[in-house]
Amino acid sequence: MEFNEHLKNIEVYEAGKPIELVVREFGIEPKEIIKMASNENPFGMSPNVSKAISDSAKKGYLYPDDSMFELKQGIAKRFDISSNEIIIGAGSDQILEFISRAKLNENSKVLMNKITFAMYSIYAKQMGAKILQTDSIHHDLNQYLEIYKRENPDLIYICTPNNPTGDAISKEEIYSFLENISSETLVVLDGAYMEYAKLKDKAYFVEPKELISKFPNLIYTGTFSKAFGLGGMRVGYGIAKREILENLLKMRPPFNITTLSLLAGIEALKDEKFVTESIKANFVEMAKFENFAKEVGFDYIKSYTNFITLLLPKGYNSSIISDNLLRKGIIVRDLKGYKLNAIRVTIGKPEENSRFFHILKSIL
Repeated sequence: MEFNEHLKNIEVYEAGKPIELVVREFGIEPKEIIKMASNENPFGMSPNVSKAISDSAKKGYLYPDDSMFELKQGIAKRFDISSNEIIIGAGSDQILEFISRAKLNENSKVLMNKITFAMYSIYAKQMGAKILQTDSIHHDLNQYLEIYKRENPDLIYICTPNNPTGDAISKEEIYSFLENISSETLVVLDGAYMEYAKLKDKAYFVEPKELISKFPNLIYTGTFSKAFGLGGMRVGYGIAKREILENLLKMRPPFNITTLSLLAGIEALKDEKFVTESIKANFVEMAKFENFAKEVGFDYIKSYTNFITLLLPKGYNSSIISDNLLRKGIIVRDLKGYKLNAIRVTIGKPEENSRFFHILKSIL
């Protein structure tokens, strides 16, 4: 049986291990397992969101409002933009899929960082596009520009703050780079962790409204999965000028988020205090990870997200350490697949982080 020939060159994306898998494989009680691999908000969602979902569970048999009017209005108010400049997806990665399907073909080229979100290349390869990557672990926009001038790509991905490394690019650098890009080249700025960067250092915060106003060839993507704590509800969005969205909307299936997901996003936008407090708590705990890394002789990448990348020195193997942590009930992300001897650790609650430090020390 024949399938799309481009699929032969694609590896299946491996998500972070779920708690249920660790229970099955190692017989550890669920309450003893700490999931620190998928960058979920450890404080969960706002209590107001939980209540709204619970109260409306009986509506699960109904299709959602496919116009997503109220959610778009909430996002529009948050960013001071028009609701017709917004597209909603089942997580922001569905928006990325729409972009690839709408823009790319076998003659296309896509530029991205050496180490970044894996789905950029997976979606591009599905369309038969050629992948162009920098040599640098961190986003080096000078390298981007060199490759851009030489290869003239159709699509450029900038992920800031970057997943899986956690580093970010300043607004000044981004704007300087974008001024050199043709209006015929589509640029995606993935801001999945932008709420964290905004609170940590405003120099690394970019405003969607200003971005698409200055650079109408750009689409900004965001998500409710991280700071808002709705990873399991799968709600994301794209912000762009109408010309771009008119093409992406042709890729969107009807009812692409659920009735309860739609409600969760609407309610989450109303509780800004919860989001702000969880981000503040995240960076208080992150300081403990930085101190721990120094104590045990690890390096780390300065993070503007809700996770930290610990770089392991010679003599340590990230896969072995990740496996040992897993057997103790702690799930982290091994970055060996990115050719990094490192582990990515989601910042947890204080008691979870203390246990992580204690167990990792015993393993070392």
